[in-house]
Amino acid sequence: MNVKPVALITGAGRGIGRGIALELARNGFDIAGNDIAFDAQNLEKGLNEVRLRVEETGAAFLAVPADISDLGKHHLILDAVLERFGRVDCLINNAGVAPPARLDILETTPESFDRVLSINLRGGFFLTQRAASVMLDLQAKIEGYRPCIIFITSISADVSSINRAEYCISKAGLSQAATIFAHRLAEYGIQVFEIRPGIIQTDMTMPAREKYDRLIAEGLIPQHRWGMPEDVAKAAAALAGGEFAYSTGAVIEVSGGMNIRRL
Repeated sequence: MNVKPVALITGAGRGIGRGIALELARNGFDIAGNDIAFDAQNLEKGLNEVRLRVEETGAAFLAVPADISDLGKHHLILDAVLERFGRVDCLINNAGVAPPARLDILETTPESFDRVLSINLRGGFFLTQRAASVMLDLQAKIEGYRPCIIFITSISADVSSINRAEYCISKAGLSQAATIFAHRLAEYGIQVFEIRPGIIQTDMTMPAREKYDRLIAEGLIPQHRWGMPEDVAKAAAALAGGEFAYSTGAVIEVSGGMNIRRL
């Protein structure tokens, strides 16, 4: 069994998930990276590129390709992590998608709604349910075991965007899931946290880059810049590393001050 703690990160192939994988590897974690696919020949992007960067830090990396919206794959994901490492110390629910098209709420389609919620909310909820059971079992087997679960939501959990309602609803639901899991698991010493990123420079936000550049220039963000995956990753590393040992259920916003109520 691994002596080092192990983090299972969904959506680890790019963006925020990639940033978290690299930061946790630098902070002493071995990494199990999940994404929808793994191309062993691609050294430029995806899980294989992340594997190379993680291994450069001296950490071990396991690629766990699977679609988390397929609930039947969840036991295979966790079984693979346990077979390789013998433990999972931190689950980071990061995988998420934007709507394929930004449509006004009056035009939102059932197909887009179902797809976004199945990945962003339903998949994360049931993967957490299964991972929590694994963590409870491991508590009796690993001395000093202090597991945690981190949900990566969004400022969209409580900020309205009328042209991507399904995304906002998925993140609001995931935020409530984080609260309820924190409540349920507190008595067992399993801490649960929520990180709410703001406008982060990733593949997901690039289609709206011109819009966000303009809004940032006009003062939308008090810190006057885009957020980077590394900004979110540093918060995740602090939570996973036990720096907030008396704060289960906490919501950490990483948004450059967008949470500040201003006149």
